[in-house]
Formats: sequence, C-alpha cells, structure tokens
Amino acid sequence: MKNIYIIAQEFKTPGNCGALARVMKNFNCNNLVFLNPKCDYLSKEALDRSTHAKNILKKAKTMKSFKELKKNFDYIIGTTAMIGTDYNILRSPLYPKDLAKKITKKKFAIIIGREGEGLNNEEVMQCDFTISIPTSKKYPVMNVSHAASIILYEIFNLSKEEKISDNIPSASGKDKEVLLSLIGKSIKKMEFQDDYRRNTQTRVWKRVIGKASLTKREVFALCGFFKKIK
Repeated sequence: MKNIYIIAQEFKTPGNCGALARVMKNFNCNNLVFLNPKCDYLSKEALDRSTHAKNILKKAKTMKSFKELKKNFDYIIGTTAMIGTDYNILRSPLYPKDLAKKITKKKFAIIIGREGEGLNNEEVMQCDFTISIPTSKKYPVMNVSHAASIILYEIFNLSKEEKISDNIPSASGKDKEVLLSLIGKSIKKMEFQDDYRRNTQTRVWKRVIGKASLTKREVFALCGFFKKIK
C-alpha cells in the first residue's frame, strides 16, 4: 500500500485525525496528508485516539491546495455521499470495490472529508473521478474514519499485502477430492428409496463442499468423521 495516500481535507477534530490514522494502520496504509488542516493533528487527543498508529500521525505531511496535490500525485480520487443522476456527471461515482480494481503502481491520493461537508463541485471537478460508499438513503453521510476503513478494506483485500488469514492454509482441490470420495462411499452404504435420491445426495454434498471454502484442518476433521461411518 506504499502508493496509496489518504488526504484528510480540512479536518477540524483532533479525535478524527487519530481515528483515521488508526484505521490506516489496520490496512497497512502509512501515507497520511493533511490538506489545509484546521486543528492540531499532533495534539494529545489525536495521539491518544490513534493508539498504535502514532507513527502515522507523526510523519504525516501537510499540503495547502489542490494545485499542490496535482503536482505530487498521478491520480486524485474524491469521496462523496452526494450522488447525482446520469445527467450529473460530476456526481456519478464509482464504488470502493471498483477503485480497488483500478489501483496500479502509480501514486493515488484519496481525499477524505471535509467532516460533515465533503467536497464542493469545484473540487470534484479537479478529481480524476469520485467514489461513494453505498449507504442508507435515510442517513448516507458516514464518519470520515469509518468511510476510510471501507475504502481501504476494498483496496487491501485485492492487494498482495500479507493478511492475518494467510497463515491458515485452504483446502486444495486434491483435499476436496479425498473428502468427496469418503462421502461417496458413506452414501453408498446408506439406504435410499432409489438411485435418484442417492445421486441427489452426492450432488448436494459436492455443491456444499464447493461453496464452503474449507481449510485443510476442516477437511481433515470431516474426513475423520466420514471414515467412522459404517
């Protein structure tokens, strides 16, 4: 996530600065830029809210304008909760998962904020494109750190970054074949009214195993279970 930069636009609340840094740490995004900040992002409140992400706040940079952003980044992506119609091209955003698919090795700046206001139309014009998180129409505006977490999750999920689940080996095709073979042998031992019902059980189990995304350990346990069926 070295090429992803989060741009906190005109943040007024130190607590939100810290919360944003903490979310960034969760997804291994360490590049934080405060665009024309309106508070002390190194205050005690901000540092306390950041918990183990204090280093992100301490090394954060500041910029003063969109002009400065354009000089430093290849792509500028705005975030908005205000979605227009097909005729309002400015407010026709992509979803975070769409952005995740567009990430390359270029430098991407993702603008978060302003708090409660967001980007105005002139600023949206200066972005390469905008993204929006699908939320309830009754209350579409999200807290800035919550919005950042969803966006960064989608990017991180498609990245090659090491994830906490990587140390849990998934079942291989061969593992599933062995399990299905044992299930098939068990089904053959059972009594059914006809072959149709027997074959239906075989097909159902194959579909269930295929959908389950089993780990190697789970397959091993299931194999042990079906071996006990006599």
